[in-house]
Amino acid sequence: MTPPPGWYRDPTAPHAERWWDGTAWTEHQRAPEPAGHPVPGPPPLPGPPPPATVGGGSARSRAMALTVAGAVLVAAIVTGAVFLQDDATGDGDDGGGPVAGPSPTLVPGTTSQPPAPAPSPTASEPSGDDPAVVEDQLNGITFPLPAGWVRPRNVSQENVVMTTDGTYDCPSGIGVCRHGMVFSRTVTENDETSPKALAEGDIADAADEAYDRDALDRRPYGGIESHQLVDSGPVAVAGRAGYFVRWRVRTADGPGGYVQSLAFQSSVGTESPVIVRYVFDAGEDGPPLAEMDLITKGIRVLGDTGGSGGVGSSVGPS
Repeated sequence: MTPPPGWYRDPTAPHAERWWDGTAWTEHQRAPEPAGHPVPGPPPLPGPPPPATVGGGSARSRAMALTVAGAVLVAAIVTGAVFLQDDATGDGDDGGGPVAGPSPTLVPGTTSQPPAPAPSPTASEPSGDDPAVVEDQLNGITFPLPAGWVRPRNVSQENVVMTTDGTYDCPSGIGVCRHGMVFSRTVTENDETSPKALAEGDIADAADEAYDRDALDRRPYGGIESHQLVDSGPVAVAGRAGYFVRWRVRTADGPGGYVQSLAFQSSVGTESPVIVRYVFDAGEDGPPLAEMDLITKGIRVLGDTGGSGGVGSSVGPS
């Protein structure tokens, strides 16, 4: 038996309904009507009506009827699947509302689920290359990078941690100089471990290398004429006991500068002593002397954003 005439889900377009005249599909389509809506009669057909089926039918008629019945069955299955999908997703109301759009067409070898959305980007982890911090991985410490200071670029000296930005012609006219430099090195030439002894023993060499003769035995500042002690004393550095000595150096050419030797024990590896040297030009072009204390106070154990230490702080553990 074939279905009676009426509007049915179009097997070729599940989002629409097509008129079945009891024998074959017509060319008339419409959008799905809400459930319970009276089914109107078929609209006028253009041209002559389709030929009537002979009672009992020939083999050709029976084959056509079976084909149509199969198409109707497929349409019913698709309609049921659409309603079930609406109920599962909560898109429908109480089952009496209009049917949602067609379910996605399946491609052999794929699933009926839509592709998963791309994961939203997550907050990236903080970069280890913090622009405001310089790492000394050998000694397991970091230094704050004040405004106007940069990581070393085109510097021939060893163990340089940071320099002031830019260069200028040295006062004696020999080579180029920088207004500020900070060095960090591990003590390996002796077995001394006392921060005070290390700082007091290093300050003269630090002054000579900064303002007397360079590695090529030249005198960019005309040589050192005198020096005087500005300050010295114990200091906590990254939670370790340290000691610093600061000199004011006067040179034959230019305004001279300030040199400081800071000694403390590393908190990593063999905990070998570390010496940090500061070289600041004097005069209005040199960096503020307070930045020596700022950098010292900001020295941290590598990977630690807290910690304590700095000029004027209590001395940490020895």
